[in-house]
Order: sequence, then structure tokens, then C-alpha cells
Amino acid sequence: MIIPAPELNFTASPFYNPSLKNVVILATGGTIAGSGEAHKTLNYEPGALPVQDLLDSVPHLERLANCAGVQVSNLCSADITSEHWLTLAAYINTLALREDVHGFVITHGTDTLDETSYFLNLVIKTDKPVIITGSMRPATAISADGPLNLYQSVALAANPDASGQGVMVVFAEGIYSGRDVQKVNTFKANAFDERDFGCLGYMRDSHAFFYTRTLKRHTTASQFDVSAMTGLPEVSVAYFHVDADPGILDYLATISKGIVIAGAGGGIYSKPWIDKVGELKNNNIPVVRCSRISSGITLKDSYIDLSANSIPCNSLVPQKARILLSLALTQTTGYDEIAAMFNEY
Repeated sequence: MIIPAPELNFTASPFYNPSLKNVVILATGGTIAGSGEAHKTLNYEPGALPVQDLLDSVPHLERLANCAGVQVSNLCSADITSEHWLTLAAYINTLALREDVHGFVITHGTDTLDETSYFLNLVIKTDKPVIITGSMRPATAISADGPLNLYQSVALAANPDASGQGVMVVFAEGIYSGRDVQKVNTFKANAFDERDFGCLGYMRDSHAFFYTRTLKRHTTASQFDVSAMTGLPEVSVAYFHVDADPGILDYLATISKGIVIAGAGGGIYSKPWIDKVGELKNNNIPVVRCSRISSGITLKDSYIDLSANSIPCNSLVPQKARILLSLALTQTTGYDEIAAMFNEY
């Protein structure tokens, strides 16, 4: 996908400081750019404010880095599509080649932030820091959390310690991996976590403190290349529950190249679903088995996977398993190859 990189001129800013790192701010909208009734946290318009307004709202940002803003989109994150993902990846991969670009911050709505972070973690080709952030309160709310999140994200993007760690999310003073981060609350300011994996570290003011790092393949070690793509293979998610009709899988097979099932417990589903999944294998529709529970691990099961020819997701939640399966399908439909990817990524 050939997309011209935006023009950037860090030295045009009256606050330009040649001793500081240069950070690109890629704005996509969301609550962090939201506007509504003064002081209220509900009933606001996401993606109402332009990127420069976001930068202007953060005191002393110019002391951390030279920032240049790019308005990629200005949407509620529920309206983010794979086309936006491909655009973001193209911008980052192109701009990262510039010697005068040292890091990136993406501002994003929180509802699909975990999906965007994992997609970019798999496809961007740079070791330069890429940080995603957002907010749970609109910019017009009392105690808006966006300015601090953006301030600390810029600080991390300018920090050499963040290099080579893949895409990371900064939120409420926590540093999270793009692979494992999840939104875990619908309204609290500390709405993100990694569940079983904790976090990579903490931000305190502008200082980063790292304690762990991901061992999964990402960014420059990833085998996925989307530079020539204009779209991604469609993958759907089916949610299993008591009395769930396996016929939904027949329908999804008509619109999808692959299916992820959010199963009960450790990723199980009923005998009728097992039988239906076996039929999908014969139609060359790979099925990945996940859990609707947001923590734990789903491993190979001799009964379900062998009889139904499904692929366990390891520790990915369904919406992220969907992303990995979609990228895997750009290279293969082989079950063994796809299963290996779910262990590596």
C-alpha cells in the first residue's frame, strides 16, 4: 500500500530545541480528542479536536521533545478500520527511515486501542519507539486524563530505553505491551491492564521505569509485511454460549476466510460446534479456538483440536487472535504453520 508520507518540519516550531529528540504525533481521534459539555464525562463527541489542540493542551511538552502532529483521522475508535491500520503502518514505516525522526506517539480511542496496538506490533518495521495512548475522559471534562497520558507518552517515545520493545501503550502511568494490553474497565481512568502479565513498567512524571519485556516476536523480527497490501483477509469472531446455534459458523464461513471462536472456559464449545468446525476444515476455513475469559491460556486439546481441527490461540484474547489469523492468512492456510504463529506471536 503506497501512501505518501506527510510532510514534517520540526524546526518550524518556535520551541524547537536541537538537543531534544523529534517525535511524530499521529492523531486518530477518540475520547482524548473529545469535546462536550464543560466538566461532564458523558455525552461528548469523540474526535472533535485537531491534533494541534491536543499538543497545545499539554503544559511544557516542548521540554520533552520536538513534536510534529499529523491528523491521520479524527474518529470514534469504533469506526477505525483495517484501512486506517494500513495507513498508520505505512506512515510509521516510511517516517522511521528519516534520521531526524526518533519516535512516534499515536493518540487513539480506547475501545479498539488494544487491537490497533497489536496489529502495529506485528507489522511495523522499526525499532524506534512507538507509543499509543488515549484517555477515558474527554478533553472538556473535569480532571481530563488525556494531557498526562500524552505527556508521558511523548516522554517515553523520546527515551532510548523504549527502543526495540515493540509497540507499547502508556495509560494512567502504566507501560503495557501492544500484544497483551487490554481494556478492562468501561469508565475508570486506569482502564488498561495486561491481566496475568502485569505491565512492562511505570511512568512517573517524565521518567520511565522498566521491569519486564515481551518475549514474543514483533516489529523488525516479525515475518508479516503489509507494505503492498490494500486490505486484509476477513476473519470473524463467533461467541459461544449455552444453546448457541452452530449454524452461525455456516454463515460466517460465507463472508470470512477464517473464524475465531470465543469459547467457554479454556476455549471449549459443544459437540454440535465441534462437528461444525470439522466441516469448516474441509472447506479450507481455518478456525482458531479462544476463550471468552480475558485471562489464562488456551492450549492444544487432544479431544477438541484433533476431532475438530481447530488451532488454540495460546494467550491471545479473541479480538487479537482475529488479527493474527488475518495476517497469517496472507501467507498460508496450513494449520501447522498457523499454529506455529500463534505460539511465536
